[in-house]
Amino acid sequence: MANFAKICAQRAQQVLQVAARQPQIATRFGSTASTSNWEFIKTEVQGEKQNVAVITLNRPKALNALCNGLMKELSTALKQFGKDKNIAAIVLTGSEKAFAAGADIKEMAPNTYSQCIQGNFLNDWTEVARTQKPIIAAVNGYALGGGCELAMMCDILYAGDKAKFGQPEIALGTIPGAGGTQRLTRVVGKSKAMEMCLTGNMINAQEAEKLGLASKVVPADQLVAEAVKLAEKIGTHSNLIVQLCKEAVNTAYETTLQEGLKFERRTFHATFSTADRKEGMKAFVEKRPANFTNE
Repeated sequence: MANFAKICAQRAQQVLQVAARQPQIATRFGSTASTSNWEFIKTEVQGEKQNVAVITLNRPKALNALCNGLMKELSTALKQFGKDKNIAAIVLTGSEKAFAAGADIKEMAPNTYSQCIQGNFLNDWTEVARTQKPIIAAVNGYALGGGCELAMMCDILYAGDKAKFGQPEIALGTIPGAGGTQRLTRVVGKSKAMEMCLTGNMINAQEAEKLGLASKVVPADQLVAEAVKLAEKIGTHSNLIVQLCKEAVNTAYETTLQEGLKFERRTFHATFSTADRKEGMKAFVEKRPANFTNE
């Protein structure tokens, strides 16, 4: 099985072998499905207003190991939904066994240093972080190595109660390469990130929530439904203002406090040029629901 879980530390191997023997429970989706012919992912549109895109990683035999084909399909789907004016938010999930148990090691192993440099290896993995619309990671099972990094690229992370997170690259003779040493440190702090990256040890969903890596832990069979519900709530607001707010929060994550405050203030000022800001305040004064037009 070509993924991080198979060849990481012995303890992780044993845990994954137990997980692989458990029966897989199919995720329930809405009735409207994309007509795209994907090999490694599935796409659905859900919600009462059909404004929530659900992307499911779909390599069950490999515990959703992140091969190049999967990441290219994911990037394409994100770009398509990003341009779709009917989509307010996106949910990214896997199976109940694994969100993604890591990168595809068989595919990665032959790479050389020069190939990595000249091909800018992993550069095309970042579409999740570049997408303007909010993305909610619904993580069940194992999110290890690249799977953990992929989840951290999302804007909000909901975890199933049996989820496991880790960066086991150290056991493979390498280090995280898609944000594991950077995003994890910013979220959980230097000491915990250093411990996870230097040992390859995993943390469970409850600890992930305690550390701030996950914002909510829910029963595994309710996870996607809860993530869709959150996406629907976000979709009740102006898509335009939501995107501006997301950009402001990300700026706080990536810059100094003073630079972030300046960016926030100017973005706040900019909302006063929008029709949705006028409508939102007018609706509040008139005690009625706002009718946003994303203008």
